Amino acid sequence: MTDSSGHAGTGATSDPGVAVKLEKSVPAPRGPRRSWLRVTGSVGPVGIGVAVLWLSVIVLLPLAALTVSSFEDGWSGFWDAVTAPAALDSLRITVGVSVVVAVLNVVMGTLIAWVLVRDEFPGKGIVNALIDLPFALPTIVASIVLLSLYGPNSPIDIHLNATQPGLVVALAFVTLPFVVRSVQPVLIEVDKEVEQAALSLGASNWVTFRRIVLPTLAPAIISGGGLAFARAIGEYGSVVLIGGNIPRETQMTSQYIQQQIEVDRPVNAAAVSVALLAISFASLLVLRLLAERTARKEEAAR
Repeated sequence: MTDSSGHAGTGATSDPGVAVKLEKSVPAPRGPRRSWLRVTGSVGPVGIGVAVLWLSVIVLLPLAALTVSSFEDGWSGFWDAVTAPAALDSLRITVGVSVVVAVLNVVMGTLIAWVLVRDEFPGKGIVNALIDLPFALPTIVASIVLLSLYGPNSPIDIHLNATQPGLVVALAFVTLPFVVRSVQPVLIEVDKEVEQAALSLGASNWVTFRRIVLPTLAPAIISGGGLAFARAIGEYGSVVLIGGNIPRETQMTSQYIQQQIEVDRPVNAAAVSVALLAISFASLLVLRLLAERTARKEEAAR
């Protein structure tokens, strides 16, 4: 077979229109379909299944049982229990004191982490170990110690028992490690050369910290502060003695819940517990989203 010029054809067409039609007739190769059910990672479906099962047994099922118990008297009973004046006062005191403690520990915890990472002094290892003491010490022991120090027979003549400042001191004691241990490893990884370059260019220590170090530490500080806030909201042992449990003055929500159990009102106790859990979960979710957003901005700035 020859074309119009007399040469033998090879079976391929030189007409662009025909070539386009042939290309369209051949289906394009498809990549693997992505499905939300697809499992990736190193542990595989079995590992994920075990993790989800354990999480369900330890966390989700108890929370579900608590939620069901809180609605045994219906929505109206739940609402009446949560909006009772004593319950609202305990929630107000708990949230207010926890916010103060979180802010206080964000400042002091970051300072302590800075000292432990950047400074050298005798006994540094002992101080570093003492930071974790509230994790191991039973919180009721902390309450006894604080009552001995700041109670009616205070050896330093400072009386904080049955006061809200006493609650702040007790909660600050048990929540300090959350901030320190969140900030410390990030501070260790901070590039000191960038700080030295800023200082060599004439920036002050405060400007260097605010413009270079603080943006890097911000996600860890926010996460540590959120953990401290969540722990303070649900704390019971460290405030049970030093706080005095005075209704509408120093009564924390955890103490109010115990009081409802003692007077045989388990549904009211469950309802207030669910409200406390909701506050804690919402605060942790917001702070986590804020920390992730701050981390993304820091990565984009680099």
